[in-house]
Amino acid sequence: MKSLSAPGGLVPLLEPGPTAPQSGRRALFRLGFRPFYLLAAFWAALAVPLWVAQFAGLLASPAAYPAMLWHAHEMTFGFVLAVIVGFLLTAGRVWTGLPTPTGAPLAALAGLWIAARVFNYTGPGTLAMLLDAAFIVASMVAIGLVLLKARNYRNVFVLAVLTAFLVANTLFHLAVAGRIDVSPLQAIRFFVYAVVLLICVIGGRVIPTFTANALRGVRQWRHARLDAASLALTALALLLALLPVPVAAIALACALAAALQLARLVGWNPRATRRTPILWILHVSYAWIPIGLVLTGLGALGWVPESAGVHALTVGAIGGLIIGMITRTALGHTARPLKAEAIETTAYLLVQLAVLLRLAPMLIPALPYLVWTAAAAAAWSLAFTVYLRKYAAVLTSPRLDGRDG
Repeated sequence: MKSLSAPGGLVPLLEPGPTAPQSGRRALFRLGFRPFYLLAAFWAALAVPLWVAQFAGLLASPAAYPAMLWHAHEMTFGFVLAVIVGFLLTAGRVWTGLPTPTGAPLAALAGLWIAARVFNYTGPGTLAMLLDAAFIVASMVAIGLVLLKARNYRNVFVLAVLTAFLVANTLFHLAVAGRIDVSPLQAIRFFVYAVVLLICVIGGRVIPTFTANALRGVRQWRHARLDAASLALTALALLLALLPVPVAAIALACALAAALQLARLVGWNPRATRRTPILWILHVSYAWIPIGLVLTGLGALGWVPESAGVHALTVGAIGGLIIGMITRTALGHTARPLKAEAIETTAYLLVQLAVLLRLAPMLIPALPYLVWTAAAAAAWSLAFTVYLRKYAAVLTSPRLDGRDG
């Protein structure tokens, strides 16, 4: 099996090779993206309406911990982490040419994720923490073994990222249990900021490359020093946002980082993608990073709620890039054309609508908070329901070319 990938070997798209055909019965557990994209989309569609019902008093809070914390945890360590693990299990196989878990081991890993979701709702909290940790560690082992065996050291950094996720999740559970004097939301922000930095690294490699490959002759400019400066300053700004430092320092760092990220994005020529949904969703979603940085700085100054920046980064940047990538990679890895049709475009637009609706009552206090939040939740849930409407069959069916993967 050969791979077509962006510079740096990240986010590969598969090209058919001389592998054995697979049966439909085994398709779901033939590659990591299949079960985890399916589970993540299902959880995204279900968990947000559950939280809104809890918030509105229509449904009792989870037994494990308060509804707001449950929502924050499950959208990060549940939904987002499932997508990342599915992606890394798939990419690891292409980076190295070695098999990552399939069949029963992959099903067991998915079962761990499901069990963690159950006990994060029902409690006890200790068991939820252990299951979360077991899922992350098992994923690290599965990915790390193939990277080290193949001596693929350039991508070993993903193990450091997963370690950061493990630390953040452990801190969250310990904080919820009152065993450490840290806000559980700080652990959530730590996770979110780590994912944003991962997006800045990977997105900076693949978004302009995907654009150039699809739109032959498109004008772009990229500068290594700008990339390095934008990453360094973004990392500094997000680190400062987690620390008890003067708010002016946070606001200044966020403003500078946002300016550099915006300059970086402009260089990729997002305007050229306006008629190509499978591309513009990546550019528009990345644009929420500079927006989120600005709102994070304003939140530090007390000019807007602190959660505004978090939601711009989570719903807008992370959520938007996830819906873009779980459509694109699912199409590529199942030998389907890399083209967004009406159903994909609808899902893309609904996620962008969700972030606008979610931010509106935070930035305009006169708006009724519950009504706008419920509308945002409906748009978000519908986006992933639309995804499932098409991709449940795609993810559980063999590749169109009959080959393995």
